[in-house]
Amino acid sequence: MDHEAGQEQQQRQLFGGAFSAFLPPGSLDVSELRQVPDNQEVFVHPNTDQSVIIELLEYQAGVPDEAAVRYHFEDVVDASGGPEVLTQESLSPHLLALEGCSSAWNLTACQLVAKFDEDAKNEVRLHLALLRLPQYGTDVLLTFNDPTCIQPTGRPTCSLAERRS
Repeated sequence: MDHEAGQEQQQRQLFGGAFSAFLPPGSLDVSELRQVPDNQEVFVHPNTDQSVIIELLEYQAGVPDEAAVRYHFEDVVDASGGPEVLTQESLSPHLLALEGCSSAWNLTACQLVAKFDEDAKNEVRLHLALLRLPQYGTDVLLTFNDPTCIQPTGRPTCSLAERRS
């Protein structure tokens, strides 16, 4: 989310204080606007349409570490938007501020998405980080949605749409 000049990031308690995170100024807690599942924390920026989603998911013991981020990615994306994975890489768990993380992965993708009932398809860059915590039976999935092209009309003209035509 864009950092607004002169404003400090906000530290927010997540999941009843089990975690905390620093969020950009102006971030809105979506649970104050609509119902959010208990396993999610969702924040949006009102000026950029960027969003951050923190999800506590069931640890997928049968999925190898190197395939787990793509497994969760495929579970949450809208396949009709033709998601395109751009990069996937391992993150060094010892560099994270989360103790007990057995492995961590980053995936970047691009997808065309329509908001609500709109016909317009917007290009969104997705940045996912997966933190695996098998001792707690949990995979923590962090998703940053960054709209890179927002269409005012029903005709998709974003670069991803152009590459696919």
